[in-house]
Amino acid sequence: MARAVCTVWTFCAILVSATGLAPEDIGVNWGSQTSHPLLPSIVAGMLKDNGIKKLKLFDADPWIVSAFAGTGIELMVGIANNQLKDLSDSYGNAKDWVKHNVSKHIRDGGVDIRYVGVGNEPFLTSYNGTYMKTTFPALKNIQKALDEAGHGDKIKATIPLNADVYESHSDSPSDGNFRKNIKDLMLQIVRFLHDNKSPFLVNIYPFLSLYQNSKFPVDFAFFDGAKPIQDKNIQYTNVFDANFDTLVWTLKKNNFEDMKIIVGEVGWPTDGNINANTKLAKRFYDGFLKKMASKKGTPLRPGPMEVYLFGLLDEDTKNVAPGAFERHWGIFRYDGQPKFPIDFSGKGHEKMPVAAKGVIYMDHQWCVLKNDVKNMTAAGPEVDYACSNSDCTSLGYGASCNDLDMRGNVSYAFNMYFQMQDQSVEACDFNGMAEIVKQNASRKSCFFQIQIMSAGDRIRLTYGVSIFVGLLLSLFAAA
Repeated sequence: MARAVCTVWTFCAILVSATGLAPEDIGVNWGSQTSHPLLPSIVAGMLKDNGIKKLKLFDADPWIVSAFAGTGIELMVGIANNQLKDLSDSYGNAKDWVKHNVSKHIRDGGVDIRYVGVGNEPFLTSYNGTYMKTTFPALKNIQKALDEAGHGDKIKATIPLNADVYESHSDSPSDGNFRKNIKDLMLQIVRFLHDNKSPFLVNIYPFLSLYQNSKFPVDFAFFDGAKPIQDKNIQYTNVFDANFDTLVWTLKKNNFEDMKIIVGEVGWPTDGNINANTKLAKRFYDGFLKKMASKKGTPLRPGPMEVYLFGLLDEDTKNVAPGAFERHWGIFRYDGQPKFPIDFSGKGHEKMPVAAKGVIYMDHQWCVLKNDVKNMTAAGPEVDYACSNSDCTSLGYGASCNDLDMRGNVSYAFNMYFQMQDQSVEACDFNGMAEIVKQNASRKSCFFQIQIMSAGDRIRLTYGVSIFVGLLLSLFAAA
């Protein structure tokens, strides 16, 4: 998703945990911007194996949503920004959306949908007001349709908002208020949410505070003892609490002090930037999940907090305009393999979370630069082509493959393209410079992946096998 420039206090965030069972108030985000998605049934199994009982989606794909029927996992389904206009223009469209994306799943043993996220950070400054006129009407229409369908008491519509909708010019939480250019609109939205007993859903990312400000105190992004900062009679030792309480102050000043707040996204990326690695991600999650387990909340909102970690899996086709790290927010790799020990219970157990089960990989083969290629200059355009059509974000400065030599960089780029093209033989040519090898091409900390059979691949394979078996049976019958 796109990210806005955030001040010291106004950033975005989400969290996830593993090893112990996750508390009831911890969920996880599952994004779908990937070339080879896991089967929804496999993801449902992952969540159950790790004790995660809440899932936030960015759309309402019926195939995905239906996979969670009878699992006991609570869902927040999403509506994309490009759908907001249609839903704002016509209540009939909103009724149809609820009918096909909510009502059809609601039955005994069905899907436990609790929220509908209307839009995704629609008021980011980078959108230049594109969704300012459509988001609120769409929200009202969806909630009205939920009410009319008889779901309104249990299922609430809200808006996943970036923390840049509020600000503090002095960097003190007590100075917080809604961004001036959207304050009037935000007050209308908050009043509507409050009246409908819907939560304020905010994304908070301590990593972005560090990423966007070279002078930001590193320890303040974590939870293990930074130099405190004073605001009135309160001391803050981490940016998450300070950001959250900036929102609390904002709501209090506008007479919504009792508004329920849910953190829709919070986490730490593991690649694509010098501060995005598994060591710092583990440090962040260890502290964050311990904080969640303590149920102490923040200075202004003590008590349990409801949060959704961001995110479950890496997404290799996400927009990298905000930074190369955008494709590496997953606690698990693209294939559902855990990256580092994490204890979702917050008890500090050093144990890897449970990996995805039933994942089918493509052949164990890699595409690399041929040993006899000497003209590395000629490889440049081939690498540019490979990277522009795949994911080379791990090759950047400070990233996990940053220490490869030139030949290693070329091989990495070739292999990523090859894998994302389903290991097609034609995808490992590059003007005769590449070859397919059976020996693992990974080097030190640089992982050369083997792509998985995506959901679509597996369906096509199953369908093809069924046809083949059917033909064999027909032949035997004829004989």
